[in-house]
Amino acid sequence: MLHKLKTYSTFLNVFVVAMTLSYPCYGFWREDIQDGAPKVQIDFSKIPNAIPKVETLSKLGNPLFYDVEGHRYYVSKSSHGFHKEGYASWYGTKFHGRKTSSGEPYNMFAMTAAHRTLPIPCYVRVTNFENGKQIIVKVNDRGPFHDDRIIDLSYAAANKLDILKNGTAYVQVDAIDPQRYNEQQGFTHKQNKRNTPNRPYSQKHLIYLQVGAFEQRFQAKQFARKIKPLLTERVNIYEVKLSQRSIYRIKIGPLLDHIEGLAINQRLKDAGLTGGMLTTS
Repeated sequence: MLHKLKTYSTFLNVFVVAMTLSYPCYGFWREDIQDGAPKVQIDFSKIPNAIPKVETLSKLGNPLFYDVEGHRYYVSKSSHGFHKEGYASWYGTKFHGRKTSSGEPYNMFAMTAAHRTLPIPCYVRVTNFENGKQIIVKVNDRGPFHDDRIIDLSYAAANKLDILKNGTAYVQVDAIDPQRYNEQQGFTHKQNKRNTPNRPYSQKHLIYLQVGAFEQRFQAKQFARKIKPLLTERVNIYEVKLSQRSIYRIKIGPLLDHIEGLAINQRLKDAGLTGGMLTTS
C-alpha cells in the first residue's frame, strides 16, 4: 500500500518523512510507570493465533531452576501432557519491548504468554471458561508470580479471550504437540515455517522503519543520537544521491516483521517524536 509522504521543515531545514500508522507498538519499560493497555486501538481480528512449530529449547530461558521473591521454581523439561485450570492475567505497556526470559523482546501485540515452569518455547491452547473462547499462544516468558494465577497473557491474547475488562479469567491451559497439531491441520513443515508471523532476518526483503530524511549529515547524526536511547534496534544512516545533492535517511532495522515496525513507530510517537514509514530493502 502506498502512502502520501508529508515533508516538514524545521529551523535546521530538516526534512522528516512521516506516515500515519494506526496500530500500536513497542514502548520502553520504566520503573515509574504503571502497567496497562495502549492508548490506541487495533483490530485484533487481524492478529492470528500462534502457529505451533517444533523448536529447540532456549538455553537462556530454561535453567534447572530459578528463584523469585524467595520462591524456587523448577523448569519442566517437556510440556507433553500438560493440563491445568486456574486464573489467567495479562501484561502490557510497562513490559512492552523489554526482554522476555527467552531473550526475545516482549511484544504485547503478539500471541504469547508467560508461565512459571513450562519449557521455553512451547505452545499452549488457552480456553476461557466464562465465554468458551480459545486461543493458541507461544510461551516465551516467565510469570505470573502470583499464587492465584497460572498464566500471564500478552495484551493481544487477553483481548482475544475477552479478559481485559476484568483483568483475570478462569481458564484451562493445555499443551500442544506441534508435530501432531500440524499433521492434524494438514501443514507440512515447510508451510508451517513459511506462515510463521515472526520471520528471521534472512527473509528475501528486509523490513525497515524510515524515520527521517535530512539535508545535512550532522543533522541526521543528531536525530539518530536523540532516538537511540528509546530503542534496542539498530539505527542506520544512509546517504542517497539526488541530482546535485545528497539526502541522509535514518532507518531502524532490519525488523522481524511489519508488526515490530508499527510498534517502534508508536514508541517514537509516545516520546513526542514524529513517526515513520515502513520500507523494504
